[in-house]
Amino acid sequence: MPARPALLVLEDGTVFRGESFGADVASTGEVVFSTAMTGYQEMLTDPSFAGQVLVLTYPMAGNYGINAEDVESKRIQVAGLVVHEACDAPSHWRSERTLGEYLASENVPGIAGVDTRALTRKLRDGGVMMGAMTSDEAPEQALARLRSAPRYGEVDLVRGVSTDEPYEWDASASNVRLKPDPQKGSPSKAGLQPGDLRHVVVVDDGVKYNIMRLLAERGCRVTALPPDADAETILALSPDGILFSPGPGDPKFLDYQVATVRSLIGKAPILGICLGHQVLGRAFGAETFKLKFGHRGANHPVQDVATGRVHITAQNHGYAVDPDGLSSDIEVSQVHLNDGTCEGLRHRSEPVISIQYHSEASPGPLDNVYVFDRFVEMMDAVKSG
Repeated sequence: MPARPALLVLEDGTVFRGESFGADVASTGEVVFSTAMTGYQEMLTDPSFAGQVLVLTYPMAGNYGINAEDVESKRIQVAGLVVHEACDAPSHWRSERTLGEYLASENVPGIAGVDTRALTRKLRDGGVMMGAMTSDEAPEQALARLRSAPRYGEVDLVRGVSTDEPYEWDASASNVRLKPDPQKGSPSKAGLQPGDLRHVVVVDDGVKYNIMRLLAERGCRVTALPPDADAETILALSPDGILFSPGPGDPKFLDYQVATVRSLIGKAPILGICLGHQVLGRAFGAETFKLKFGHRGANHPVQDVATGRVHITAQNHGYAVDPDGLSSDIEVSQVHLNDGTCEGLRHRSEPVISIQYHSEASPGPLDNVYVFDRFVEMMDAVKSG
């Protein structure tokens, strides 16, 4: 059966043609690109991509299929997927179905056969823009539908990807992938007794599973709370540490969380990741701003200001912290070497740190899981007095 023609129509009227794979449904979202060469399943299920049409710059997707383990949330989060070539005959021992079958099973549209190099160049030159995907509309119809839809920055996307109720992360669940080095064991668990697990409260703005996997591997019991949990609710759980997670959208919608952060300083060690980093930045007086085309991929160079060391990082964000308004209590700890934007913050006297990149990878290099070790060290230092 021949593939059905499909279109991606950008808000400026530009039309990219291809073939439908996945679900034959219409969709709208902010069109963004990622430079990661692998990890399409993790990207599809990353809550930080909610409300966005994801374009993969690597020319082929789906060649190693889809499996039950490589998920970062309970469902596909993207509004649509655009690729140059979709492989319909994957080869991998863990593969259970094709990428197209996976998209179709969750009613998410995909377009293959697109000139993704031209599309990526347009987004780099002009900046991200809204787009409509369709397989049964003329370009003019899709454009009219797009112009009546809310823009990405006008919607609080966190509410749609977070949790409504508190929950405990089940470290024995099938979606836990703990693979400590058999030669080294898990040194961060050394000396811990069964009742001595560190208790981390995650404020869930769209947390990825791998954050909780890595915390569990380091001897932490994890409780996730809704994004509007206040300081009293958080502290009632007697946390050893508090983590503000990554998530989608404009941090201006989380000003209620900014007030919570301010109330928690000095009460427990705090780590902010990506959107959580931006919330911490706003709590300390900074403004946030939208990047032209964002940072998305697995190869972004970030330099530690104190040591000069360069980390290759996984990133997925469209907003950044403007450090000019930061209070004197906070210093910029890391910067992006491509554009000089703020990639990390550190409190000068309290155990509070944040990073703009995704230290949990998935996809991406595992070079930066050290951030979780540092978080554990902060918790242990406070517990030991």
